[in-house]
Amino acid sequence: QVQLAESGGGLVQPGGSLRLSCAASGSISNIYARAWYRQAPGKQRELVARIGDSTNYAGSVRGRFTISGDNDKKKMYLQMNSLKPEDTAVYYCNLVVGLMVRREYWGRGTQVTVSS
Repeated sequence: QVQLAESGGGLVQPGGSLRLSCAASGSISNIYARAWYRQAPGKQRELVARIGDSTNYAGSVRGRFTISGDNDKKKMYLQMNSLKPEDTAVYYCNLVVGLMVRREYWGRGTQVTVSS
């Protein structure tokens, strides 16, 4: 069973930086995509950044956030710079695996609060 665990969230002032980490455990193979999502209070969960056959970012974070991962695929990161109050949300790690049949895994989330 694959499990994902996020860390690195916290309280930061506007303009500050945070680095989120996602650690995967269990047997992982045939990775289709890895991604970070976020959900702000009262809003739907949205895609922040994704690594698959290409790397994609939400328009609101492009140029400020960078997604990366270790070669062994066990860890993934989200470097967040120039943070804004509207970046406040719970951030979730997401993993999609499988060739013919895809399976999706989620972490429990880590809170990021941007406030002065």
